[in-house]
Amino acid sequence: MAVNTKIIKRRIRSVSNTKKITKAMEMVAAAKMRKAVEAALNTRTYAQMARDLLVKLSQSAKMHLPLLAVRPVKKLLVVLITSNRGLCGSFNSMIIKKTAQELADPKNISRQRIQHSHALEPSGDIACDVIGIGKKGSDFAKKMGYRLVASYSQFSDTPNLDDVLPIASLIIDAYTKKQYDKVVVAYTDYKSPILQVAKLRQVLPISEYDLEKMFLELGRGSASSEESHPADTNIQKSEHAPVEYLFEPDKENVLRTILPRLVETQIYQAVLESAASEHSARMLAMRNASDAAGDMIDELTLTFNKARQAGITQEIAEIASGAAASSS
Repeated sequence: MAVNTKIIKRRIRSVSNTKKITKAMEMVAAAKMRKAVEAALNTRTYAQMARDLLVKLSQSAKMHLPLLAVRPVKKLLVVLITSNRGLCGSFNSMIIKKTAQELADPKNISRQRIQHSHALEPSGDIACDVIGIGKKGSDFAKKMGYRLVASYSQFSDTPNLDDVLPIASLIIDAYTKKQYDKVVVAYTDYKSPILQVAKLRQVLPISEYDLEKMFLELGRGSASSEESHPADTNIQKSEHAPVEYLFEPDKENVLRTILPRLVETQIYQAVLESAASEHSARMLAMRNASDAAGDMIDELTLTFNKARQAGITQEIAEIASGAAASSS
């Protein structure tokens, strides 16, 4: 019995040390989450205003620009945003599972929306390439046999725009050269500390519909209003807005400058949303681990007390038996 109590005491110390680690990791993740969420929220206004400006320009002047060109999809590029490390609950598995489901039958995400009620269907087989942001996404692409165009895993806990610029430049250059017919970003949208949603959104060609849908969903809860098509309502308001701007030198040059910035903004916003989601998921996972460790310590303590009590009872019984034997 003494051996059993020693084993239980050692187990209690081990679980207690694990609980201290998970509690510390929870506090660190909470601090990083606050910074990441603040960064994501601070960029949403800029992203929304950039979209509004693009809508106004595109409505008043339909131009044939490379980043607006819509063509049947034969080759698809997916920018997959995951984390470099684990211990963040279902964060990575959720976005990887969502991406794997979409790429299993890529015709759905390869459909090009021309208007809200019309779409350009893909033609023939569709080849899929992947850009991995985070080691987990890169490992997924290699494991599933997709061609990994590039891998980025040196981002800080709070990424900045300079981290995203090389990725955006690579995407824009490849699309302009017609190496890809469509580019989508797979990221985890931050809703709240306890809710994150995996999403795939079109980046190129720049689509007014997908921009509207992406920015409307930023910061919304799970009770999305997509059923009522709020995007259609907002776009109708924009169409009738009596606002007219004067551009120098002209609208085409303004659009040529704005469109790459808009691609950078979309990628940057997706990275920030994923960072906030990752830290939130890790904080929740570490909190659950700490709670589970506490429950385990309580159970082990109860088992230890029972074992010790049984040992004491046995010793008393042996002493009593010895005394009775000697007296007889």
